[in-house]
Amino acid sequence: MGRVAIVTDSASDLPPEAAAASAITVVPLAVSFGAESFKAGVDLTTEEFWRRMTAPEAPFPTTAASAPGDFKAAYDECFAAGADAIVSIHVAGTLSGTIKSAAIARDMLADREIHVVDSHSASMGEGLLAQLGAEMARLGVSGAEIARILTARSADLDLFVALDTLEYLKKGGRISGAQAAIGTILSVKPIITIRDGLVHTADRPRTRGKARERVLELLTARPLERLAILYTPPADGESFRAEALDRASGGLDPARVSIQPVGPSVGPHLGPGCVGGVVLYAR
Repeated sequence: MGRVAIVTDSASDLPPEAAAASAITVVPLAVSFGAESFKAGVDLTTEEFWRRMTAPEAPFPTTAASAPGDFKAAYDECFAAGADAIVSIHVAGTLSGTIKSAAIARDMLADREIHVVDSHSASMGEGLLAQLGAEMARLGVSGAEIARILTARSADLDLFVALDTLEYLKKGGRISGAQAAIGTILSVKPIITIRDGLVHTADRPRTRGKARERVLELLTARPLERLAILYTPPADGESFRAEALDRASGGLDPARVSIQPVGPSVGPHLGPGCVGGVVLYAR
């Protein structure tokens, strides 16, 4: 492990292989189906989550923030592996209590250098920042400087996802029943974004095809530095990635366009059949 270790949480939707390749530690959130509780990405894979999520008469899954003890254990392991500092990047504090748990764990290790960064985003919004932090750590950038840069770059993030329905956001408590009802009455396929750490509706196309087209427009409206395509089964993320690459200005390197299904920590709020992405705009 390098001098600066990078930590995030499972709401980042970083695939295990991508996290391992970048030496990023992922602390799991809890996911429950009725009386059964799991640690996202540890004893509940993304594939198993969606199988359960879409099973007939399955209980609606709920999520819970990681406990401070989980973060302390992760931080202790990083220091034991040779890290001198940790930069810990997390889902927006306005959407989850996870970052509060990370801050409590940091305070438990007051004699250690730990920087907690609010991504002001979710899913690969925090995932892209974690990967950027890992790249800087490999170059020998200090923990304090990585945290400063990531905090500044969080303003360059944008997320757009076309939903099949607002019902899952309502069930998860991320929007009001009135907001969900409006979407149902108008029979729209809403496109959501995150502004100031809160979920907002960016547009309300009437069909899936128009929603997909609009998301592509929104994602590629400005020059991009990185792009992460997100989807929830049964949506076709691969074809969406290809279209986004074709539209991206400035000849975006395909290696900087990842694709991953939304995992157990964010999936309950979106539901099946969604497609979209997270962009880090070029400066």
